[in-house]
Order: sequence, then C-alpha cells, then structure tokens
Amino acid sequence: MVKIAVVYHSGYGHTARQAQAVADGASGIAGVRVQLVSVEHVEQHWRNLDDADAIIFGTPTYMGGVSAPFKAFMDKSSKAWAGQKWKDKIAAGFTNSASQSGDKLNTLIQLAVFAAQHGMHWINLGLMPGNNSSQGSPEDLNRLGSYLGAMAQSNSDAAPEIAPTASDLGTAAHLGRRVAEVALGFALARERKVA
Repeated sequence: MVKIAVVYHSGYGHTARQAQAVADGASGIAGVRVQLVSVEHVEQHWRNLDDADAIIFGTPTYMGGVSAPFKAFMDKSSKAWAGQKWKDKIAAGFTNSASQSGDKLNTLIQLAVFAAQHGMHWINLGLMPGNNSSQGSPEDLNRLGSYLGAMAQSNSDAAPEIAPTASDLGTAAHLGRRVAEVALGFALARERKVA
C-alpha cells in the first residue's frame, strides 16, 4: 500500500476543496491510501508525513506566495529536513487564488524549491494547457495553463461551494492520480531492488 499525504492550508475553504479533489484523484488508484492533513493540525501528523511515500503540498496564493500558515508549516519541517526524513519521497503542489494569474506560478516555484531542499522528487502536472485556442473552453483541464503544478481560480466573492470551477477541480484530481501512479512506480522499483 502506497501512502500519500496531502498537506494544505485553506483560508476560506476554496483550497480545501482543491485539496479534496487532489486526494480523490490519488485515492482512485488501486493500492493507494491518502490522508488529508490541514497545516492547522500538522503537529499530530509529523509521523504520518515521515511515513508517506508522497507528499502533495497545497496553499492559497496570498500576496504572490504561500500563505503565512503554510509558510509556518514549511519552517516547522526543518526537523524532518535535518534528519532527511523526506528524502527521495515524491512531491507535487497546487495553489488557488482569486485572480486568473495572481502570481500563482511563484507559489508553485516556492513549493518546488521547498521539496528540493528536502531532497524530494517533484512531479509536474503533465497536461498541455487548455483554453488557449479558439477550439478551447473554460471547461478544459488545465485551463490556466500551468506546467509545474495544479492551479485553480476562485472569485473572491464566490463561496467555496461553487469555486473553484469543475475544470480546476478536475485538474487537481489529475495531479493526484499522476502522483499516485508515480509513487506506485517508485514503490515497485524499490521492491525489485530489495528482492
């Protein structure tokens, strides 16, 4: 059984919906168990993170970067870093903001650098951009055109029950499935190496 942790912060509930979509995508792959961990409760879950085969990081983009509670989680992970407890785990990331751009790419870069500092293997979205031609549609997966991770957009006056969009949640689920498949591949390779 491959274990995946989805660690996230959600200020207003929109990123929590995105986190759930990532988890749903990953748990749809046979042989995968997923745990959602809100950074507000991370103190109870450090061991789960250390034991996970993959960790997917999620945060809203505030002022061009990760949210303050997510950054606090990053800083607290220095004990795991010092012990190299996350080295060679699979990593990926997702983010949400009210604006179409909102400088979300900077947040994903921040997450990828964080994963690299831990010695993790970053998994990109693996989707071509959607909605970028006259044949495209806002319902396309990856409608915001990200490569590094899953992006979502939620209007600032929209309740989390209606935002992010179905296409952004589908993109998040795609990321979860992709990470699960890669994590399974790594786990099989480790088993073969041991045998």
